[in-house]
Amino acid sequence: MKGALAAMERSDYQTANSIFRNLIDSGLPLPEEMPYYFSETLFHLGQYDNSQNFVNKYLELTGFRGQNYESATRLKEKLKVPLAQIIACEFCDRRGYRYENCTTCQGKKQIEQACSYCRAKGVVGCSRCGASGMIKKVNVFNIVDFYECERCTGKGRLACPNCNGSGKEVSACKACEGSGKAASTALCNHEAHTHTETAKI
Repeated sequence: MKGALAAMERSDYQTANSIFRNLIDSGLPLPEEMPYYFSETLFHLGQYDNSQNFVNKYLELTGFRGQNYESATRLKEKLKVPLAQIIACEFCDRRGYRYENCTTCQGKKQIEQACSYCRAKGVVGCSRCGASGMIKKVNVFNIVDFYECERCTGKGRLACPNCNGSGKEVSACKACEGSGKAASTALCNHEAHTHTETAKI
């Protein structure tokens, strides 16, 4: 962790971020104060939601006995303003990353896709004859007679009522759940039609 702290001292937060993430990925026991330093690094990189997660984890693990308890509480206070801006912003998700148009529906919210009713087959089984094409009737002499189903003309299937047999339907895009947007890797500056160049690391 010494390398990360040295990077923080010279305000090289990108390097510190990489070192901290490598520590986490290593699976080795983490120093007790590491969550605080990582939260500070994330704050300076504009990753406020993640910064809040780590400072909360630090306070949860160390409580009042943490070496950086006072600094951590001050950081929580500093986070309130940018987090409130994220919540109020219509241009980014709850983590503060800028929305972009959904690449599947191109922001249109709806798209032609496989019919969910017939699973793109275009046909469904006839409910009147149980998809057999035949109707069974018992006459007065208790003899079973079979007749061609009038509804499906003996085919046992009908054109799907949802897609009219095309196998396609225009419905809410499944990729974006009908919102027309997806989070990008760019941090939001909370201004319309303006994207920051800062990418998530």
